[in-house]
Amino acid sequence: MDDFGGRAVDVVVVGAGQAGLSSAYHLGRTGFVPERDFVVLDHAPGPGGAWQFRWPSLTYGKVHGMHSLPGMELETGEADAARPSSEVVAGYFAEYERRFGIRVHRPVDVSAVREGPGGRLRVETSAGVLLTRALISATGTWDRPFLPHYPGQETFRGRQLHTAGYTGPREFAGLRVVVVGGGASGTQHLMEIAPYAASTTWVTRTPPVFREGPFGQEQGRAAVALVEERVRRGLPPRSVVSVTGLPLTDAVRRALAEGVLDRQPMFDRVTPAGVAWDGGRQVEADVILWATGFRPAVGHLAPLGLREAGGGIRVERTRAVRDPRVHLVGYGPSASTIGANRAGRDAVNDIRRLLGAGHEPAGELVA
Repeated sequence: MDDFGGRAVDVVVVGAGQAGLSSAYHLGRTGFVPERDFVVLDHAPGPGGAWQFRWPSLTYGKVHGMHSLPGMELETGEADAARPSSEVVAGYFAEYERRFGIRVHRPVDVSAVREGPGGRLRVETSAGVLLTRALISATGTWDRPFLPHYPGQETFRGRQLHTAGYTGPREFAGLRVVVVGGGASGTQHLMEIAPYAASTTWVTRTPPVFREGPFGQEQGRAAVALVEERVRRGLPPRSVVSVTGLPLTDAVRRALAEGVLDRQPMFDRVTPAGVAWDGGRQVEADVILWATGFRPAVGHLAPLGLREAGGGIRVERTRAVRDPRVHLVGYGPSASTIGANRAGRDAVNDIRRLLGAGHEPAGELVA
């Protein structure tokens, strides 16, 4: 069991998913020595970041764009499309940690980051206190599932669950299921559940947008720019996926043709027996599955007062505008696998400038 006991380091990385491991790689590449100069903390029981908690039926072949970590490709031969993505990515991350000598302290929960002595940040964890000159927060969103509230929700006699608690389609056999949410998870749940369920109903707050044709660099940059503008203004970030639309794959085309992806407008209230609209329509249900996304897990940063009036943390590149010692990687525009890689590099470059000439052995990192 770790016991940090007030130990002082240059950098603490919180989170060991794609964003955290990318940051640790770039720290090591530019002369920061693991365990001496920086430590990596993760509250999960093993390697794999949020991927290790994904449902078993989400096979690697269904994943939309898993980008390799810097310095080590995810070999195509090892990434069997039929294997659960949780197994593929967890194995890949474990080998990555081993190859680059990244020791991840786990499971360690970070409860708060606050002002410490001598201009350092005080990182309070379940394994004791760390003092650090800079912090990379790479905590993602999986720990903060978003569940909206609708009138009557507490009266529903059936089962309600979020994507975070979804384990696969067979548990819905013979049941009437309402799926809420227009993102990739919602459509995947529907396509999996429909063959087993007695009925499915798909409701979304706004009409889904399906994307045809290739999604190239130009479209990707435009999507990231939209998210980036929000965090520059101190607004809560939207996911990059939310502005790219849903890819119109062969499976999605079939589901549309078969009526599985027959979108209905958002209901107005939940009833004991299902959901209802103000116009009088009602749908009876045994299960409401909320595929309504996640929010950034940044509660540990609350003591630093980084939030703006708009509810978000204003970020330039990865640096929190209110505190240049704090970097958010995998937040807003970098909340994608390729974005997290680039953001890890940007954060390390900025931290090296912040800490001064003591860590200038290799010049600025470039792509």
